Amino acid sequence: MTELPMATAETMAPAQPSQSRAQPDSKFRSGLKTFGKTCALLLSAVLSYYLISHYLVQSVRVVGLSMVPTLQDSQFYLLNRWVLHLRPPHRSEIVVLRDPLDGGFAVKRVIGVAGDSVYLTDGQIYLNGQKLDESYLPPGTPTFPLSRAREQLFKCRQGQYFVLGDNRGNSLDSRTYGPVSRGNILGLIVR
Repeated sequence: MTELPMATAETMAPAQPSQSRAQPDSKFRSGLKTFGKTCALLLSAVLSYYLISHYLVQSVRVVGLSMVPTLQDSQFYLLNRWVLHLRPPHRSEIVVLRDPLDGGFAVKRVIGVAGDSVYLTDGQIYLNGQKLDESYLPPGTPTFPLSRAREQLFKCRQGQYFVLGDNRGNSLDSRTYGPVSRGNILGLIVR
């Protein structure tokens, strides 16, 4: 009797498919997909920054002394842009506006709104015939006209605001350029 050779485990195992290598085309597609995702992420980050800083809130630095003692020179504050998309500025709020004289940015306090009359005389402010209480200023702070006139009268029309710096002796404001339009006001300062 002849013996048959015994099969070893190696010869009996089913054939394994050979491991396929990634095709160059699929590597390119994978790299392109990763590049696309990265570009989409960067684009959404830039777009988010733009939307937040132009429509919601941004950091601003006060330059100058026109709002001393309320706001200090070189200090950073938040500018809330979003709130003015929902409502107009109110009296006594501090706003950032585009200065009508030089096109730069200025920080001022809203004194009068549409329909208000603002009368300056003898260092006092009268809003609609009533002496204005300015508890946010040091007691006795005078507000004089910046012109040679001893008194000034301003009337705010629809969409106009009368603004002043809190440092009344060192502020170019509505006493110089008159009431500002709503389109010049960018947002409210948050302290």
